[in-house]
Amino acid sequence: MAPAHSTAVPAALARRPLRTFRPQDATDVYAHPRPELSRLVTRGVLHRAAPGYYIVVPPEQAGRPWIPNLEATAAGIATTIYGPDHAIVMGISAARLHHAIPRALATAVVAVPRRHRTITLTDRVATIRFLRRDTPELDAERLDTPLGPALVTTPEQTILDLARWPALGDAENEIPAAVASLHRRSDRERLTTLAGEQGLTAALARADTWVQAAS
Repeated sequence: MAPAHSTAVPAALARRPLRTFRPQDATDVYAHPRPELSRLVTRGVLHRAAPGYYIVVPPEQAGRPWIPNLEATAAGIATTIYGPDHAIVMGISAARLHHAIPRALATAVVAVPRRHRTITLTDRVATIRFLRRDTPELDAERLDTPLGPALVTTPEQTILDLARWPALGDAENEIPAAVASLHRRSDRERLTTLAGEQGLTAALARADTWVQAAS
C-alpha cells in the first residue's frame, strides 16, 4: 500500500502499458483509488484525460502543464480496455503516427475486437472512436509514442483503411494526400496481398486513383 501522503505515482501504476489506467486498475495499490488519484492529479504527477482514465505524467514534466498527443492518448485508453495486443491505432490516427497527416486532429480512431461507445476527452476538445474489427487479422506494427510503444496499422494497412472509410474521423479532405504519402513508403506486393486477403480490392482501386492524381 502506498504511503497516505506520497506525492509520487506508485511504480505499479507507472508501469502500466502506455502509462494509462483506470481507478479499478489501482485497487491493488489504494483501498479507495478515486480520492488518491484526484490528489495525484492536483500534485501534477497524474493527468486525467477523460472520466475514469488517467495517464502518468513523465517525471521530467511533473508539476508542469503537460498533455500527451491525441493518438498516444487514444492508444493508452484503448489499451486499458482491451489490452496491449488488441487495441490498434488505425485510419487517420495511424496516418498521423506515420507522419502522413501533418496537422493535429480532433478525432482519434482505434481498431478493437468489441464495440465501445465513443469517448469524449476532458483535457481537450477531442474524441476517441472505436471501430470493431478482427484485430488479429490486421497488419500492424509497434511504433513509439510519447507514452511508449503502441500497436499501429502498417502503411499498407493504413492505406486500405483510409480508402475504405475515408469519412471515419472527420478528416476526409486530408485522406487523398495522406494515402499518396503512405504509398511512397509502402510495399506494392504487400499492399495487393492485403487487399485480396481482406476483401478490400475496391478500396485499393480508390487509393490508386488518389495516388495517380497526386503524381
